[in-house]
Amino acid sequence: MEPDAVLFDLDDTLCRYRRSGASLLVTAFESTGLDPFVSSEEYYGRYPEFIDGSDSMVDLRERCFATIAAEKGYDPEDGRRIARAYADERDHRNVERVPGVDRVLSALSEVPVGVVTNGAPGMQAQKLDALGLADAFDVVVHAGYDAPAKPSPEPFDAALSAMSARAERSYHVGNSLRTDVAGANAAGLRSVWVPEGPGDRSPDPKPAHVLPELDRMPDVLSLE
Repeated sequence: MEPDAVLFDLDDTLCRYRRSGASLLVTAFESTGLDPFVSSEEYYGRYPEFIDGSDSMVDLRERCFATIAAEKGYDPEDGRRIARAYADERDHRNVERVPGVDRVLSALSEVPVGVVTNGAPGMQAQKLDALGLADAFDVVVHAGYDAPAKPSPEPFDAALSAMSARAERSYHVGNSLRTDVAGANAAGLRSVWVPEGPGDRSPDPKPAHVLPELDRMPDVLSLE
């Protein structure tokens, strides 16, 4: 089947930070002298809760860390201090392409492609520019800003509408079951899950396809 469109998540699907969030948090706690009351896994897990109500990445991170701090009996201002120290260390241009990006985009050169990302416009634009992909996509939807955050189907609907693509003849590729697969399924797309590591053998929600690596995406299209 020649797809109408293929959509991609950005973070940890098309690109990765060269410096991990865990290392940034260690530096943030060291520089502030505060006890390490939150892990990077907890921060990333709570992150989506604050997308729709935040007007910037700075605001989102401060609200997220302040909330976690308060829940653990710390002063919310301590959470905001950690967020500011974290921001001082984070460089959104210090990213690299995930292996296989070039092969996939080359294989899809005749197919409309888009990005649906739970990330602030300014932050994600820096990444795409640093990756040399600023003009590689027909549409970029910043879920949580242009539309409700994933897993809402609305950002997927917005991307497909911009490309005049039918959901049932389109794909979304992402690394998150909770946001990418659940959202794509809700929007009626064929969901393609590229897990980090071996992944769950019985994923829930269930994706239409599971790929061990991104560069296997052309194989999916050749089979349908």
